[in-house]
Amino acid sequence: MSVPAPTPAPTPARSPALRLRGAALAHGAHRLWTGLDLDVAPGEFVAVLGANGAGKSSLLKVVLGQHALNAGTVEVAGRPARRGDRRIGYVPQQKGLDADTPLRARDFVRLGLDGHRWGPLLPSRRAGRRVDEALAAVGATGYADVPVGRLSGGEQQRLRVAQSVVGDPLLLLADEPLLSLDPHHAAAVTALVDRCRHRTGAAVLFVTHDVNPVLPYADRVLYLAGGRFRVGTPDEVMTSRTLSSLYGSPVEVLRSGGRVLVAGAAAPAEHPHAHEEVPR
Repeated sequence: MSVPAPTPAPTPARSPALRLRGAALAHGAHRLWTGLDLDVAPGEFVAVLGANGAGKSSLLKVVLGQHALNAGTVEVAGRPARRGDRRIGYVPQQKGLDADTPLRARDFVRLGLDGHRWGPLLPSRRAGRRVDEALAAVGATGYADVPVGRLSGGEQQRLRVAQSVVGDPLLLLADEPLLSLDPHHAAAVTALVDRCRHRTGAAVLFVTHDVNPVLPYADRVLYLAGGRFRVGTPDEVMTSRTLSSLYGSPVEVLRSGGRVLVAGAAAPAEHPHAHEEVPR
């Protein structure tokens, strides 16, 4: 008599890298967004777009535990968001480092592993290997021993990406990392973030006002405007109908020759994508 094979135990479902439920945030009487429900899966790339002052960077500060929600909840990999969560990598806005900064590129990247500790960095072969791997992943091996102050803005931003991923984060937050970069370096940095998320499996929340380099990599878009939001694929969100509804005024999204042109009646300060072209 044959004995039936045991039924394999179900594989536990992985928690979303990021989960927001009923999230609302306001600055004084100014409502940024409310009722935001969002799950970001491991390895997913979500571009956060929208008007100036719509709360894009504030959303990242909520995830980092630096801002408290007015309502709702935020969890990182199943735990409430908190300050100093080592499971989160962070790429800040591009800002040039002082030319006299003596820190070498490899030491700058290593701060992503143990920069939270007091005192000098302790020798560690394992840490050194991880730093070398992160430098190689962003194409910075050639200037690993150069003081960071001597590097170009694009090279420094590569190091920020390496620093953010050297600790193998579950969630990677990028806050306007393309500011002040020329189109070539902006495209290169976005491609680096995409390669790193495929290598590590980290989810990405990428805040930007420059949609040009981002949409080819984005799985979904979170678009914030006027206290409202839309979440969907780039083709679902970047439409005349959706953006006109969000802004409350006519916005036209045109596609021609594999490119997208977004133009609207909103004032430029409130509609940063006007007259930009986006590769598709």
